[in-house]
Amino acid sequence: MATDTANGEHQTTTKPPPLPSPLRFSKFFQSNMRILVTGGAGFIGSHLVDKLMENEKNEVIVADNYFTGSKDNLKKWIGHPRFELIRHDVTEPLLIEVDQIYHLACPASPIFYKYNPVKTIKTNVIGTLNMLGLAKRVGARILLTSTSEVYGDPLVHPQPESYWGNVNPIGVRSCYDEGKRVAETLMFDYHRQHGIEIRIARIFNTYGPRMNIDDGRVVSNFIAQAIRDEPLTVQHPGTQTRSFCYVSDMVDGLIRLMEGENTGPINIGNPGEFTMLELAETVKELINPEVEIKMVDNTPDDPRQRKPDITKAKELLGWEPKIKLRDGLPLMEDDFRHRLGVATKK
Repeated sequence: MATDTANGEHQTTTKPPPLPSPLRFSKFFQSNMRILVTGGAGFIGSHLVDKLMENEKNEVIVADNYFTGSKDNLKKWIGHPRFELIRHDVTEPLLIEVDQIYHLACPASPIFYKYNPVKTIKTNVIGTLNMLGLAKRVGARILLTSTSEVYGDPLVHPQPESYWGNVNPIGVRSCYDEGKRVAETLMFDYHRQHGIEIRIARIFNTYGPRMNIDDGRVVSNFIAQAIRDEPLTVQHPGTQTRSFCYVSDMVDGLIRLMEGENTGPINIGNPGEFTMLELAETVKELINPEVEIKMVDNTPDDPRQRKPDITKAKELLGWEPKIKLRDGLPLMEDDFRHRLGVATKK
């Protein structure tokens, strides 16, 4: 237990977290690894569940309130003996026995987090507190998916993990980026004070099948617009940059971080950098050469550039992305066409 010293500072505890169950060390019963994925019905969460379920030693429990996620993303696992789905909001405590927690729950698109900013910051702060409380009670290792948004509108390029960021604390995006910054703080405080095993991934723009079609994020916007024969709307000035990581690469990075020995934070993203105009031109070329590209007004606090420095991920996790943007976009197009009911043009 942590004790107060004379100057009011906390000493860190040396007590290890509790073990979930004596079955872990049973001679005759080989217990499965029980893994909780919060936000597991979402875009990245459901792909993570697919990968975790491939290992027959894993039991996967998903907790999701379906604010942005969908049961459709998990339909192939519903009814599977190693899979469990709970409708649950992480801002309320959850009492279950697990060995690992992947804490992904949080709206990640501006359309959703600006729709209910108070709920977003509650999810980041109270939700993370609840998951850390669970990890503390049962001795689970917990991974937080933080975000490149913690760097704000960066003054350093590309962004290494040591960069503290340039964030507006009272802007319209603050519920998300400041919420994630507090979540990271809570993770490290629980780690130092209670000995909790933590992992923090700072994830950069990710794309792929199962993204919400109208979530306002640039890749899904452009692909949906191209399929519907609508103009591709590029926000002024069009020179702002993003880096796009295909979802299977992202999931691989998250699992490597969870299984490794480093707390992080570690950037997980694709360092290939594209301007918004370049992205629009690529989508136009690959999906619908007929559409026009139209400039529209920008949103406030939109970062001018975003590119991860993934040196740490390469050195500590042996991870780097494999799928190039030109190869990933057509895979996403097929998924969007299927969901929108729009056939490929002959």
